[in-house]
Amino acid sequence: MKSKENLVFLGMMGSGKSSIGLLVAKKLKLNFIDIDKIIEKNLNTSIRKIFENKGEEYFRKVEEQITLKKLKSISTVISLGGGAFTNKNIRKEVLKNHLSFWLNWDDKILLNRIKDSKKRPLASNASENELIDLIKKRSNIYSKAQYEIKCDNLDKNEIVMQIIKLYEKAVFKN
Repeated sequence: MKSKENLVFLGMMGSGKSSIGLLVAKKLKLNFIDIDKIIEKNLNTSIRKIFENKGEEYFRKVEEQITLKKLKSISTVISLGGGAFTNKNIRKEVLKNHLSFWLNWDDKILLNRIKDSKKRPLASNASENELIDLIKKRSNIYSKAQYEIKCDNLDKNEIVMQIIKLYEKAVFKN
């Protein structure tokens, strides 16, 4: 598999990028990388603490460095952080050299998943209206992904199978 066939998952926090990504990686027998987990491991602290102690701007710089480095991996499924794809450098690299999958959910479903989360710094202090605004703003950017998976009426296995079908079509079309 060439690096072009890395699968990159993007979407709002709470969209299932990590859990779906891991399932896809297992089915395809590929490596799995969760960018948020790598950041936490490298900085030896939680993302919430990074936001609290160093601020979002610092976090985004670290996120960009680590993400661009990990995107050089081969035969890998990569779960981006919720805001990573809003970074122009990350987005450009993903769109140019990888297969990108937006896990898209109805706003209300996402809102219910993230509104009371203490580990998601952007959600923990935001009102419902602010979260809806964030979802809408990011959705405009996520829509640039090569594939949109509408997840609302699908279970995890159906989402995984849909992604694998799209992946195999893209990889084996040559």
